[in-house]
Amino acid sequence: MSGKRSALIVVGLGLLASQAGHLLAYQVRFGAAAGQVESTGAHSYFPTLARTSAGVAAIGLLAGLLLVALARVLTGREVRAGSRPSYVSVLAALFTIQLVFFAAQEIGEAVVAGAPVASAPLLLLWGTIGQLPVAALAALALRWLGTRVEAAVGAIKDIVRATAPAPSPALLAAPLHETPDRALIMSRFAAASTARRGPPRSLLVTSY
Repeated sequence: MSGKRSALIVVGLGLLASQAGHLLAYQVRFGAAAGQVESTGAHSYFPTLARTSAGVAAIGLLAGLLLVALARVLTGREVRAGSRPSYVSVLAALFTIQLVFFAAQEIGEAVVAGAPVASAPLLLLWGTIGQLPVAALAALALRWLGTRVEAAVGAIKDIVRATAPAPSPALLAAPLHETPDRALIMSRFAAASTARRGPPRSLLVTSY
């Protein structure tokens, strides 16, 4: 998998996971009142966003598992994972993305509501409480599934190439329409003209 594609996947997963971390942070902070806090005022958008994020993440997980299962059925063997990035690097990337997005959400909600913005230490505290556990689980899932999905896609492509019909030899040996050699044409024309030269046929007859 290319570095750019891997980075996009990590960023996308981090944005989706940040909503689960946001929910966890509010559950710890507000307890039973978290649902009411997150569905009123400047937070009224959050339930819809959280459900959408969970749905997208579930679809991605299901699609990855289906690809791995399909490759296993087609190849008749287990799909082995290729080289995997270190768990710590994936965790650090996801946690950073989630924490930044959480802080941006909190600041944006405070500005919209006209409330004072929470201090940086407070944002860091609640962000870490909510985002770190989710990032740890997301990093495990990404390392396990990501490399297997990549290997599964490669195996499926190999099978498609192997089963594709080979092109017909007649199509490969297409006629070549070469440009006629001008010198050859002129030489043939000159030879034909020379053969037609000579005395008239009537003179040849009278000479006998």
